[in-house]
Amino acid sequence: MSKSFLDAVKARRTFYGLSKEIVVSADKVKEIVGEAVNHTPSAFNSQSSRVVVLFGEQSDKLWSITKEALRKIVPAENFAATEERINGFANGYGTILFFEDQTVVKGLQEKFTSYADNFPIWSNQSSGMLQHVIWTALVEQGLGASLQHYNELIEAEVAQTWQLSGDWKLIAQMPFGKPTFAPGEKEFMPLSDRVKFF
Repeated sequence: MSKSFLDAVKARRTFYGLSKEIVVSADKVKEIVGEAVNHTPSAFNSQSSRVVVLFGEQSDKLWSITKEALRKIVPAENFAATEERINGFANGYGTILFFEDQTVVKGLQEKFTSYADNFPIWSNQSSGMLQHVIWTALVEQGLGASLQHYNELIEAEVAQTWQLSGDWKLIAQMPFGKPTFAPGEKEFMPLSDRVKFF
């Protein structure tokens, strides 16, 4: 029996401990991503989200790029902790890269000038929904994941390495794999401070 939607949402947590052990096939990950990209809403049905999925050595390459970019800006005496964190992401089975196609965003800004300032915001909201849908679906399959944001540090090299359009703006990176340890307890602010009913 499958989990209810809200049970799946509750199970979605940040998993930093990952391994490369295959618990879900690459084909299943591709299916999840494809369904999510097709069915996650976007403003004006813009469909501006773009996704790249890296498996195995390709994922390792991404985290090597990230590590070397960080080496240039993190003081040497502090780099060991940074390297340990990046190696944790590289230990996963793969990484999903989330982009927003700026050609689509700019086209909508030109077509609907009254809403021009809102389209970048709506684009990011669409990307956030897509990230959540994919993340939750991966966890439901027994995978762990986290969401990372090394965007400006690696965007140019990522585009060059995987020959991606320069109009694709990198939004986030999601390393995933078999969880090696559970996340800690999560604390919640009182709902009365966050939600109002009238």
